[in-house]
Amino acid sequence: MDLKSIKWNKTNYQEFINYLKKFQDINYKTFHSKIVGETKYKIIGIKVPILKKIAKEISKGDYINFFKENNHKYYEEVIIHGLILGYIKVEEEKTLELLNNFIKYIDNWATCDTTCSNLKKFKKININKLNKYLKSNNPWEVRVGVVILLNHYIEKENLDYIFDICDKTKIDHYYVKMAISWLISFCYIKYPEKTIKYLKNNKLDTFTQNKAISKICDSYRVGKEEKNEIKKLKI
Repeated sequence: MDLKSIKWNKTNYQEFINYLKKFQDINYKTFHSKIVGETKYKIIGIKVPILKKIAKEISKGDYINFFKENNHKYYEEVIIHGLILGYIKVEEEKTLELLNNFIKYIDNWATCDTTCSNLKKFKKININKLNKYLKSNNPWEVRVGVVILLNHYIEKENLDYIFDICDKTKIDHYYVKMAISWLISFCYIKYPEKTIKYLKNNKLDTFTQNKAISKICDSYRVGKEEKNEIKKLKI
């Protein structure tokens, strides 16, 4: 299919679903279904590089009508929708509007993380724009904010903001806590001195503190002696 030239309607969108199914990899479907976990979407089983290529092509054409026709029935439909947001060339406010409209389709960590890691344009968006997500009562919206921080904002001047968010985020949701743990571990890899000070004095719950330390210790970029000292901070 010439995805750049299509003017999307119900008929050619159904053709697109049939086109997607040609890329199905049964072994990958079995593997990926296990790691994605619980989701309301049916999984076809298509590897991410293929989905990225498809999303990039659609982003060059009639993507607004693609969003309108998207049934969000299959996991891959949702992933493609999310990936397109990272490829389209629109103003900051439009990016935020489209992301806000997309978040309601997120019900698993993989959709969240695949979308957010591809939102490279956020490097140029004021970090305070993430407050809407980070202060939400919707755990997936909070994870969106945390994973965007993790991928695009770990810089020295942002550390105080990041650690303040980690302290203030109190949603009791496994995938939010895991995202915060990953965020802290990435901060440590890049800025160990300031992060270790934070780990010694913070408002994290026990699970998040200990999981962040475990993630740091899992890294091959952290030396054995460092790991032994960091493990002492487990609660």
